[in-house]
Amino acid sequence: MSGSTVDHTALRFNQAAIITLLALAFVVDWRWLVAAVGLVMLIGTLWPRAALFKAVYAHILRPAGLLKPDVQPDEPEPHLFAQGVGGLFLAAATLSFALGASVVGWLLAAVVAVLAAVNLALGFCLGCFF
Repeated sequence: MSGSTVDHTALRFNQAAIITLLALAFVVDWRWLVAAVGLVMLIGTLWPRAALFKAVYAHILRPAGLLKPDVQPDEPEPHLFAQGVGGLFLAAATLSFALGASVVGWLLAAVVAVLAAVNLALGFCLGCFF
């Protein structure tokens, strides 16, 4: 490691936001929300300072004392890679919806939600592992 640190509370909030929004999208059949979450994930991967969910944590939840930082020695790149792959899966889900393959779209979105849930609950990031 190069001495980098990562706030794992920010990562956990990011995962919780992804899971919550994708579950909401499924329950109310808001396919546009799948696309929006995917876009947020891809933008946050390409421009980490523009990561919306992490910004909500950093500028609202943490200053309000609702969440406390958990800064650990870690490399940010594997987490960004995992987020980028998730964003690509959601882009593929959005394309599937547009092509009329709703089941495929929801399955792709479910993969992202399940992997985020595994990371949130167990601390295992499959994308980071790769």
